[in-house]
Amino acid sequence: MTRDSPAGDGGIQDPFGTLRRALWIGGGQWAGKTTVAHLLAERHGVTAYHYDWHDARGHDDRRIARRVRLGEPAAGPDPETMWVRTGPAEMAADALAGFPLRFAWALDDLRALDSGHPVIAEGWGLRPDLVAPIIDSPRRMIVMVPTDGFRRRQVRELPRAASLGHRVSDPARAQANRLARDRLVADDAVRTARHHGIHVIEVDGTHGAAEVADMVAGHFAPYLPAAVEPGTGT
Repeated sequence: MTRDSPAGDGGIQDPFGTLRRALWIGGGQWAGKTTVAHLLAERHGVTAYHYDWHDARGHDDRRIARRVRLGEPAAGPDPETMWVRTGPAEMAADALAGFPLRFAWALDDLRALDSGHPVIAEGWGLRPDLVAPIIDSPRRMIVMVPTDGFRRRQVRELPRAASLGHRVSDPARAQANRLARDRLVADDAVRTARHHGIHVIEVDGTHGAAEVADMVAGHFAPYLPAAVEPGTGT
């Protein structure tokens, strides 16, 4: 095994050993993945990579360039078409079809990291079927998905969870389409995780973020550095 080719990576270059030591949190949207990764980064001194942030911002130029190259509108589909006129099944299929390319962009980011610490990468685009070929053990990944009840509670109580961020002609239908799409994508994550022997946590709101982080830390225990004592830095 060479530094550029960690076990099970399918030949993916890994110049700084980042992928070889990475831990992965995938799953559905609004399951608390970002919060858990943040807590583990604080507790264990690891580096957190937030896929959603990079996907929505850092990768936008690449996405626009690809659309232009393919002769598609640079801005992508308009919100009305995306959220109101398209059904949840088609929306989910489109999302799943786009994840492999977006995952390749995330791998570019991760390969360039040389943190000196393990990296926890989190985000809904980190799909079990994409991660499984590049990890040496299923225990390097965990999948978090919200239950339907917990997701509905978020929509009721968290303005950001209920907002599309776009004006559309039928907000209620758009929101229903979005929630149904998210459930289909989360169900796919659960199905493929179980196929690859990857552990799944269903987040139902009965445990706080710190408790869920404890569960995830327990799963990743063989790979996580010892927790840092609060106020000591050690």
